[in-house]
Amino acid sequence: MNAKPKRVLLITGHYFDSRRKAGFHWLAEAFWQAGWEVIFVTTAISWTSWLQRNYRMAYPIFRESHRLRWLRERLGSYVWLTPWHPVDLGHPWLNCLAHGLFARYGQFALGALAPLAQEADAFIFESKPGLMLFDRFRQLNPHARTIYRVSDDLRLLRTHQVVLDTENRIAPQFDLISVPNAVLLSRFEHLSQAAVHHHGICKSRFDQACPCPYPPGWDAHLVFVGTAYLDHEFLEHASAHFPTWAFHLIGPLPGAPQRANIFAYGELPFDATIPYLKHADIGLHTLVCKPGAASFADSLKVIQYTYCRLPIVAPEPMRSARSNTFYYRPGDAASIVRALEAARTFDREKVDTRGIHSWASLAHVFAEGRSG
Repeated sequence: MNAKPKRVLLITGHYFDSRRKAGFHWLAEAFWQAGWEVIFVTTAISWTSWLQRNYRMAYPIFRESHRLRWLRERLGSYVWLTPWHPVDLGHPWLNCLAHGLFARYGQFALGALAPLAQEADAFIFESKPGLMLFDRFRQLNPHARTIYRVSDDLRLLRTHQVVLDTENRIAPQFDLISVPNAVLLSRFEHLSQAAVHHHGICKSRFDQACPCPYPPGWDAHLVFVGTAYLDHEFLEHASAHFPTWAFHLIGPLPGAPQRANIFAYGELPFDATIPYLKHADIGLHTLVCKPGAASFADSLKVIQYTYCRLPIVAPEPMRSARSNTFYYRPGDAASIVRALEAARTFDREKVDTRGIHSWASLAHVFAEGRSG
């Protein structure tokens, strides 16, 4: 008789079948490959999301809400749709006015999610409003292991104060706080259970041979992959100074300069994006710099670029210890040119990929209950 598999609930803001693949998607796959039963719980989605025209509303959210949908054996999706969820309303007085209402977000009915939580062996929370379910899940199941995977610094994401307050209150109660870089670790270094675990990568997909997707006739191909914060000023300077270089943009990135050497593809499935990374000459991590930008220095995109042995161009505030990254001062055309020229002549064989781990190794750390 086969033993009953262990169950993990991943509480995230993502939708499993989304074209956008984030770390929690790969973490779910890694646990599934390891034999766990995985329940992918989509939170922070409500009628507010519909009003905001959130990209997740393009999927059958209403039809799938409040029921467990099995995607395959041992892998389920649950959309916890609520009337509203905490969002930044744009004005301090509005946020203050809504605080009491938003504080009740975690009290909405769990429905079929409750029995799933009662029999879970582990809960993994993403840095999203779903953190406000922590107390409910602990009450339902005080013995399950609790992990906080801090994908992003909530303070940089226009997060409502009620979520920030919740994070501060419950952080000491987690069995493990996992952060992807040293910058984020500084927020939790007073807690002994906090540790750095860099993002993983789906190595099997990147290791597969694939044809080059780029058109011929260009001296170099540079690629930017992302969903927001593209530094348009960088792109203006770079594309004008290097007219024989092709700049490729992948993601929902409106407002890019209209030039013959700029190619915008919109949002692509993950597997369709990989060839653009593998066959590029330079990876662009050219984000608009805001307070706290240093926390993006070792993002998942940077890990993927590095695994493909790409030289990377990034703004100065996102400086890291990676030898394959070249920096420019935002708004400084001369430094942009210097960074791009240095990246173009960089010996890609010098890129060390030995420190890049798979998502399976991160899932193993979480499953074993270790901090490193």
